[in-house]
Amino acid sequence: MLKLLFILLLVSTPLWAFCGFFVAKADASLYNQASQVIIVHHDDKTALTLINDFHGDLDQFALVLPVPEILTRDQINVAERGLTERVDAFSAPRLVEYFDPDPCSPPINIYADGAMRGMKSANLQGGAGEKGYGVKVEAEYTVGEYDIVILSAKESDGLEKWLVESGYKIPRGASKALAPYLKQSMKFFVAKVNLKEQAKTGYKFLRPLQFAFESKKFMLPIRLGMINANGAQDLIVYAISRKGRVETTNYRTVKLPTGVDIPLYTKGRFADFYKSMFEVAHEKENRKVVFQEYAWNMGWCDPCASDPLTRDELKKLGVFWLDELSVQGAPARRGRMIMPPQIVGPVEAYITRLHVKYDSDHFPEDLMFQETADQENYQARFILRHPWVGEIKCPSETYKRDLATRRQKEAENLATLTGWKMADIQREIGAPEPAPTEKPKRWFQKIFK
Repeated sequence: MLKLLFILLLVSTPLWAFCGFFVAKADASLYNQASQVIIVHHDDKTALTLINDFHGDLDQFALVLPVPEILTRDQINVAERGLTERVDAFSAPRLVEYFDPDPCSPPINIYADGAMRGMKSANLQGGAGEKGYGVKVEAEYTVGEYDIVILSAKESDGLEKWLVESGYKIPRGASKALAPYLKQSMKFFVAKVNLKEQAKTGYKFLRPLQFAFESKKFMLPIRLGMINANGAQDLIVYAISRKGRVETTNYRTVKLPTGVDIPLYTKGRFADFYKSMFEVAHEKENRKVVFQEYAWNMGWCDPCASDPLTRDELKKLGVFWLDELSVQGAPARRGRMIMPPQIVGPVEAYITRLHVKYDSDHFPEDLMFQETADQENYQARFILRHPWVGEIKCPSETYKRDLATRRQKEAENLATLTGWKMADIQREIGAPEPAPTEKPKRWFQKIFK
């Protein structure tokens, strides 16, 4: 079946406030047909990176995007796929492990500011020519492996006919979806694969396309992606802003649950867990919301699913305002913790990872965004807690009782989040526990060996 990709138009915090040892992440690979878009936005400037998930014969590929202006050649680029994979890994929802301290020692939690704090309870809320069709080719470029044309049109039926006769593999009835953008006087960015240039790249996949423009509209025209959709579509948006968190304005933006304790056996089933959890949350919100999976300053992370992006990597994604800032040296210390390798401290680049599962019935409008000044750090993070396995040299009845209560609560959390049957969960809990991840040495242990 032909696939048409239609996407787009368009303070300091303690470093170790979350801690835990990173175990696994739920990146975009969990979803077979997830579209991914990186949007860098500030004021009226937008840089867009489209990660193609096209599978099939390359001569069947077509990409049609409404854009607010006629793009020049220097506004279009081809990005390296590894860069976009870094963004996905950095912002992915994650699973972390904690280890109970000796129950005979006073419980201590050390944060970056040196404060001693108890753990908070989990929050579950959380080539045809014009031919009279009214189509005008405003510009033509070959960029990497893509042949690109920028079109203007007078009416959607004519635009559909022009695309079909020009060899673009688009579905019947596309004119209905194209019409609203023509009414807004938008242009159309149209791309197909240049097979000769693709062969020169040596890649078996299509690299991400990038383009930049200026527009007062901060939006994503997802309606075009529903023309030939087979069921609901997964879309992951990585929005990078200068001021803070990005949210949708015409749909509710809802945070997924975070900081929830779940049974140890889910360590080997985190992908199944996360997909089930997302589906339950999706249904609970009547399939009409955009979920926030991550919101964080891009200069550091805790715990790290992937190293933060470097300044050069951010600039390659289009974070244009970094050139306006003086280069600031990273602080050597923050609180009691030495800055981990490759983490340079806060920068003026804040990422929001948004995940939406959409269809025409529940998302009749394009996604409209706004940049906020909210810089509160958030991540969809789930926790495994390992019991103390060393010798206990004090009365342990209280610890054992609390441990049994905790195990029951973890099972209830898992059933609530995923809809899995409690009987099945209890049976899995009775099985041998998975081996914990080896504790990494603290920085001072590496020095004073």
